[in-house]
Amino acid sequence: MNDRKRNVIEKAHELFIEKGFHATSIQDILDYSGISKGTFYNYFISKNELLMEIFRAAFRKMEMARDALLLGQDAGDPEVFMKQIEQQMTANRENKIIPLFEEVYFSGDNELKQFIEIGQMKILRWFSDRLANITDDHCSPYLLDAAIMLNAMLIQYVRFYRKAYGNSVSMLPVVRYSVNRILNLMEEVTLSQEQLLSPELLDVWLPVSNREALDWRSKIHSVISRLKKLDCKNKVHLQKLTFLEEELRSKEPRKFLIDSIVFSMSADFNRETHELQALIDEHLLEKA
Repeated sequence: MNDRKRNVIEKAHELFIEKGFHATSIQDILDYSGISKGTFYNYFISKNELLMEIFRAAFRKMEMARDALLLGQDAGDPEVFMKQIEQQMTANRENKIIPLFEEVYFSGDNELKQFIEIGQMKILRWFSDRLANITDDHCSPYLLDAAIMLNAMLIQYVRFYRKAYGNSVSMLPVVRYSVNRILNLMEEVTLSQEQLLSPELLDVWLPVSNREALDWRSKIHSVISRLKKLDCKNKVHLQKLTFLEEELRSKEPRKFLIDSIVFSMSADFNRETHELQALIDEHLLEKA
């Protein structure tokens, strides 16, 4: 993305926050960003597309900061998960993403509504994947139920916690309380075996074509997390897996190094390393 287009996105974001999406005209954007109508339509086919680009840019930035918190950390540590959620919420607050979401979601614009719903499914997917990292395999059938409940709890508790203590208060107590309640609840439902929604529904709600880079990276991370659990006392393997995570998150992952690490572990973990290698070969070849 060139600097001029990035400037238009940033200026439009400021206007949408100040005036609202629907109250901001394309002419307002042209005047505020200092571009011509021709330049605008060279970058975006519509104001809707511009808004979606704002959401994408904000999400990419948030995702990078969120994932950076996992570097060198144990994916199965609930505290790391809590810090990631707090970071995500802080980014949403700073970028004022939620008010924009709410304005366009309830506006009746089907194109924007569908776009936001896909974003919501991605959040549920991430919650589900991270909950899988910090719970045992017997919790797997209840991951979607837990992800939905966690998302709903956070939304409502944030609303009333801020009402009680102010908008600038830290959200970590809310996150910790909500995650702990969900983890306790997951233990209960594994005993009662009560399932409302199957995790497979996420594959229906969020087709592969809409997952973009989020899911393949999440899948790779989930496999690495499983490998860490399988051999949690082997320091050499843990060091290799940590290096693997860091390499995969670098701007230019070195595939020959990644392949070498995966191969060195294949004798001990054939099924997991085969799955990991398949994901890497499918998605990393073009970036190698």
